[in-house]
Amino acid sequence: MTAPPPSAATASPAHRPRHERLAELEAIKEEARRGPDPSATERQHARGKLTPHERIGLLLDEDTFTEVEPLRRHRATGFGLENRRPYGDGVVTGWGTVHGRTVFVYAHDFRAFGGALGEAHAQKIHKIMDMALAAGAPLVSLNDGAGARIQEGVCALAGYGGIFQRNTRASGVIPQISVILGPCAGGAAYSPALTDYIFMVRGTSQMFITGPDVVKAVTGEEITQDALGGADTHTATSGVAHFVYDDEDDCLEDVRYLLSLLPANNRELPPAAPCDDPPDRRTDALLTAVPDDPGRVYDIRTVIEEIVDNGDYLEIQPAWAANMVCALTRLGGDAVGIVANQPASHAGVLDIDASEKAARFVQFCDAFNIPLLTLVDVPGFLPGIDQEHNGIIRRGAKLLYAYCNATVPRVSLVLRKAYGGAYIVMDSRSIGTDIALAWPSNEIAVMGAEGAANIIFRREINASADPGATRRRKIKEYRTELMHPYYAAERGLVDDVIDPADTRAAVIRALTMLRGKHADMPCRKHGNPPQ
Repeated sequence: MTAPPPSAATASPAHRPRHERLAELEAIKEEARRGPDPSATERQHARGKLTPHERIGLLLDEDTFTEVEPLRRHRATGFGLENRRPYGDGVVTGWGTVHGRTVFVYAHDFRAFGGALGEAHAQKIHKIMDMALAAGAPLVSLNDGAGARIQEGVCALAGYGGIFQRNTRASGVIPQISVILGPCAGGAAYSPALTDYIFMVRGTSQMFITGPDVVKAVTGEEITQDALGGADTHTATSGVAHFVYDDEDDCLEDVRYLLSLLPANNRELPPAAPCDDPPDRRTDALLTAVPDDPGRVYDIRTVIEEIVDNGDYLEIQPAWAANMVCALTRLGGDAVGIVANQPASHAGVLDIDASEKAARFVQFCDAFNIPLLTLVDVPGFLPGIDQEHNGIIRRGAKLLYAYCNATVPRVSLVLRKAYGGAYIVMDSRSIGTDIALAWPSNEIAVMGAEGAANIIFRREINASADPGATRRRKIKEYRTELMHPYYAAERGLVDDVIDPADTRAAVIRALTMLRGKHADMPCRKHGNPPQ
């Protein structure tokens, strides 16, 4: 006798009506999107923070997100974990598009375990990182997690190790961008530090290895989370982060802008964009933007704005090492990286922080096929005991190493003064720039005329009946002989001295000519740069 079919109430999932199975699936996925507790979402919003799916919605083009493993749950037991098994396990992973190009993303969900990383959580991140590297597409992490999930012990720590290994393997192969949108403590802080750029939001983002409680217990120092590792601390003091914003919307909008300037991977060129700013546009404003007097202050940003397409650029780390400006922009529709001394801050002198800031930017541009334009107005390296004792030699050498190692098209332009070793380091002809240009106001020399005259003619000045007059005469003599604007050009160290009004056209012509540049590097596993 044949048994009757099971009722809907007792049927196994395989025998239930299709519409019931689909309804159940939708309910489970909705629970995963909603989070384990509706009140947790309210608390997240009350802190001025968005949920993972809301953040991903702002980052990616509309309706392009495909989620990976939304139903994954941990299998850990002990400490009550067996009774808390939210779908997704505290992280949302997947891919979509930004300006029509594929981008991979993972976003911590603070509503589940405070976004803390456990074994299953880490495995989801490992998978999406592997997919991004295999597909040759950028990876964006939206960080909002409290570190390792303590209840899972060493398995959680091993999960971080897998992330760090993948960050390192992807370095220089695909762009990696970290967006800090909540706490990022302990081991969680090291993954962002291994990526190319870090974005933070005031009031909600913090990064530190040990929190305020540990600091107080060990050192006795009392400090708030924001003062220890907040957005302004890391963008202005430590140099750990690159961009800071007042809210998540503006932050994620600039992540999209940054991605629009970058190639998908190191095998591609950055995407070109339509340009309605004529490549041969005259830059007459530059005739008065830079004072002829090498001691007078001006803002190099006015020069950059006049040269680049429609005055639009994205400055990297504007609040840290302000005596050096690094920016991504476009010239004639093509992406370009700009490195420039900033006379408005410490006279544009090269110091430890400025050297390290520029070195890493040069290495990034070289890794991702972004041509470099270097604007030079530098009085030298910053003298001082602190600079010497803190390693200006090895740290300044980082910038020298970065330029010497770079194979992308390189154009340098001396606007005004370029003295001593700092001139050499700022992508001079002697270290491999492809095209070296200068304005008629350039002063390229070992040092300023005053200092040089004091050394060369010291005895003559001291023996003179009128040392002041003799010093002035010798300064003029040195400037006339060795610091006139055509001295370097006469010796082939400058390719051309150009009218400042022709700057945009001259730079774009040079970069267009260099577009097909190819440089063979020595066969080696890797170099050993200064540390």
